[in-house]
Amino acid sequence: PTMPFARRHLMQFAAAALATLAFGAAAQSYPTKPVTLLVPYPAGGLSDNIARKVNVPLAQALGQPTIVDNLGGASGSIAAQKVLHAPSDGYLVYQGSPNELILAPLAVPSIKYKSEDFRQVHRIALAPMAIFARAGLPVANADELVAYAAKVAKEGKPLTYASVGVGSFYHLLGAKMSKDLGIEMSHVPYKGAADAFRDLAGNQVDIFITPYSLAQVEFVKQGKVKAVAALTPQRQRLLPDTPTTAESKALKNFQYEIGTGYFVKRDTPEPIVQALHKGLQKVLTDTQLRAGLFAMGQEVSPAQTLAEADRSYKDEIAAYRAIAKAIGLQPGQ
Repeated sequence: PTMPFARRHLMQFAAAALATLAFGAAAQSYPTKPVTLLVPYPAGGLSDNIARKVNVPLAQALGQPTIVDNLGGASGSIAAQKVLHAPSDGYLVYQGSPNELILAPLAVPSIKYKSEDFRQVHRIALAPMAIFARAGLPVANADELVAYAAKVAKEGKPLTYASVGVGSFYHLLGAKMSKDLGIEMSHVPYKGAADAFRDLAGNQVDIFITPYSLAQVEFVKQGKVKAVAALTPQRQRLLPDTPTTAESKALKNFQYEIGTGYFVKRDTPEPIVQALHKGLQKVLTDTQLRAGLFAMGQEVSPAQTLAEADRSYKDEIAAYRAIAKAIGLQPGQ
């Protein structure tokens, strides 16, 4: 009686091993069909432009067409849900940032996914960030801004700061600045950065803490808005005359950046993730991609190992949740 039992176990083991091998082979040959980059915003915006700089060299690196698909709405969560409902086979890749994957689940009650449902394969770009102000605001640097904010708060007319929606990174930064300084400021949410900049140029709102590109620099050059402070240790390439927060006393440690990266479902098989990672590393060396990102005002991400990409995402999750907790962000605020 022992023999059939042993044989049965051996056959089960053999079947399992074969299935693993077959799956491994399928993963090793990835991709065998077009790969889709899912952008959680409409065509024509910064995210879409980044994807359309990446997809051509990525197609060359992967040996398959790479399609850009735009699916905006609900703070990027509609696109994120689509990825989570698709098979874990690496054919639907999410192009995102902490805004959609970390902050949206903290701020939007209807979002059911967690940041940990995704895995970062590689970051592609880093956006420079700065504090912009309406042209009429009588400040030229971070310390003057803080002094002015304290003055108007005492007068019962708190400084207004724009964002691209409740729970967005820009909302959190404005609220954190207000909390760190102990100065009351009023949040004014907009549907998008274009609307916020329009009202900033129209003197309708006082400041906007945001990533920016050449279009916003043009606003500064024309005198329509002011660039008050860059949120980096060193001065920024596109705004060389703008002092940094690091140069100030009041906002010395107020330094932030936001990146764009490529994400897959956490349970995507390792060989597929490795193949995609290898392709994206190759893309980062593409001279046209680098020039394109550079022209948009983006800084090209340094190369990351898979472990580094994962670690940086986990660090961001911890950091952003800490800010949300510090300002008492509640879903649906």
